[in-house]
Formats: sequence, structure tokens, C-alpha cells
Amino acid sequence: MKNQHTSDPIDVLGAIYENMFEDAVESFQKATEVSGTVLHKFIDEAKLKAVKLEKVSQQDADKLAEWLKQDVNEAAHFLSEAGVEFTDWLGFETDVLKSVALDKLLSAADKTKIQMLSLNNEIERRLHPHTGEITGAGTLVCDKCGEKLHFHKAGKVPPCPKCHETLFHRGH
Repeated sequence: MKNQHTSDPIDVLGAIYENMFEDAVESFQKATEVSGTVLHKFIDEAKLKAVKLEKVSQQDADKLAEWLKQDVNEAAHFLSEAGVEFTDWLGFETDVLKSVALDKLLSAADKTKIQMLSLNNEIERRLHPHTGEITGAGTLVCDKCGEKLHFHKAGKVPPCPKCHETLFHRGH
């Protein structure tokens, strides 16, 4: 990470993740074509912007963009299922949500747009965040013991506090 004065690099990465997401959502809201591919393109543009502004190294930006795409794909897939509410995907009420970017994305996306965001080749495989990765707001469930970790903003995935497992899935 470059030019950061914060003592905790994980907080810096979490803030950059949220900034990248906000930039991508802002571009997505203005787009004439709406698809998962287009949103991924905007995430890549936000990644390049973060590197260009020397907010983060290329290596860290690549990881953040990959994790952001995973979170967006999983959210789009989950939300495209019939009768699913945003709070079901997060695993908690939105009034505690620190980032407004997800709310902006949802306000820009109707059911049709959300369905278009679901990339068929990526939603077939289950995304499993690992300890050490950055994840967005929502709930992760330990694959081993079922312990729930609630993220109210982007942050680093820690080992499970109950059993120390390092593999998780999104809780709904």
C-alpha cells in the first residue's frame, strides 16, 4: 500500500475496497448497458484509479478487485432468486450498514438488472471466502462449526473465533 498514514493496513484495504465499490456503482448507475460484464469492467476501472492515485499497490488492487467481483456476483445471484430481500443476503438489518454503495447498487438495479448481473459461469460454483481476504458487508458462516461473522463494512476475514477454521460461505 502506498502513501497511507493509517496504522492498520487492513482498515486501509477495507476503505479502498469500499471506495472501489462506490466508484464502480457510480459508473454502473450511469451505464446504458447493464450486465455483470459491464459491472466487472467498472470494478477494473476503479482498481486502475486506485493504483494510479497511489492509494494501493497493483498486487493489493488486483486482490481487492477479485474479492469485490466475488461479493457482487454472490449478491446478484442471491438477490435474483424469487422472494429474496437485501437484508436476507446481508444477514442483518441495513440500518447498521456502514457503506451506502450496496444500497446505491440496489436502487439502480431492478429485478431484471439483477438477473442480468448473475454470471452463469460464476454462480454455479460456491464462493468461499478465506481467512486473510477482504470481504464486503454481510454475514459469513464458518464451514466447520457454523459460527456467524457479521461484517457491517468491508474488512479482513479472520479465522473463526470459535474453531479457528479459515474457510467460510455467505450466510443467508
